[in-house]
Amino acid sequence: MYLLEQLRERAAAGRPVRVGLVGAGKFGSMFLSQAPTTGGLEVRVIADLDPDRARAACGAVGWDDARIARTRFTPDAHEAIRADDVDVVVEATGDPAAGIVHAHAAFAAGRHIVMVNVEADVLAGPLLAAEARAAGVVYTLAYGDQPALTCELVEWARACGFDVVAAGKGTKYLPAYHASTPDTVWEHYGLTAAEARAAGMNSRMFNSFLDGTKSAIEMAAIANATGLTPPPDGLRFPPCSREHLAHVLRPAEIGGQLHHKGQVEVVSSLERDGRPVPHDLRWGVYVVVEAPNEYAAACFRQYGMNTDDTGRYSAMYKPFHLIGLELNVSVLAAGLLGRPTGAARDFAGDVAATAKRDLAAGEMLDGEGGYTVYGTLLPAPASLERGALPIGLAHGAALKRAIGAGEVVRWDDVELDPGLAAVQARRAMEARFAAGPRGR
Repeated sequence: MYLLEQLRERAAAGRPVRVGLVGAGKFGSMFLSQAPTTGGLEVRVIADLDPDRARAACGAVGWDDARIARTRFTPDAHEAIRADDVDVVVEATGDPAAGIVHAHAAFAAGRHIVMVNVEADVLAGPLLAAEARAAGVVYTLAYGDQPALTCELVEWARACGFDVVAAGKGTKYLPAYHASTPDTVWEHYGLTAAEARAAGMNSRMFNSFLDGTKSAIEMAAIANATGLTPPPDGLRFPPCSREHLAHVLRPAEIGGQLHHKGQVEVVSSLERDGRPVPHDLRWGVYVVVEAPNEYAAACFRQYGMNTDDTGRYSAMYKPFHLIGLELNVSVLAAGLLGRPTGAARDFAGDVAATAKRDLAAGEMLDGEGGYTVYGTLLPAPASLERGALPIGLAHGAALKRAIGAGEVVRWDDVELDPGLAAVQARRAMEARFAAGPRGR
């Protein structure tokens, strides 16, 4: 209610929170749909490579002609970021290299930035967040997306005095999905390619959801924001219902499936034989906590918490997320309170490009959701030790040697221009954060 009270005061004073949106795709369109019903928030400028498409998107989500007419549309993201009548930039391109460039432009212009582009956050988020703090602006994960919602649950648990055992989200997963390509993705969703095209669904984006890359990216973002850490050899995706979160997501030594306490993990809505898990958490997020004492454990029982068989581990979860429809929370937290809804603090998790099939020397990697690689979540120290190529730099990189299916691609395996802004930012982030929190 504090956000709403301040927003109403700003609206009454004629000082709305002014937004510049970069990227009017699905996430951006969902955010735009809420603007007409949010008094005190105004989208002043929308940057998209196709301004006519962006203008049409506004009409499709319910904007009237007058609102469209008073909004500026441009193909130039920097024009939107530097605009004098913008307080908060929403970066929703999904392109990690572009996201880093746009973040730096926002810092230089003194603008807060909501980084919907979690791909950019995982590539260099700890550095970007530190640079934002130095510039006196907010850099934040996007509320409505699963990383920020999970961070909120972790903060709730820690603020209440609980030890966080695990946190993460649900998804649809089978091991075979790692090899999925844009040509095969729709059969796993029960759709034909024609049906997907008619619905405007992007095959690469949906393939990233399916092949495990998006899950790895989102868990890395949570790890970097919360200090929770990944399992040593990638996500395990254990099948799990909402009711059994506390039983499955506890350490292996007491009968669970976690490698360690304080871990990020994704639960699957499918059993390994393909059967659906009843009461799954496919669309939601969770946190598993441990009672600090017998009294708290007794309270778990008294208040109907779903616990494991010891009664000491319990879970809280949010069964759904509304993506861009919830983004206002981040925009207003930044614009009114000067606070993020989750932001990277340390380099705890990384996402390594991993071969989907045997790849030949000279082949061109095509990045997230493509035909050649998927993302594997690794602890940051392990990624650095192996010289793993971040998935965010795997688009358009030519292989210098053959890579076997399931093998992690290394920096030394590809040709990359060291002068690229994304490469430079990544290398700077590694140099600054490789030693962990004490290395700063």
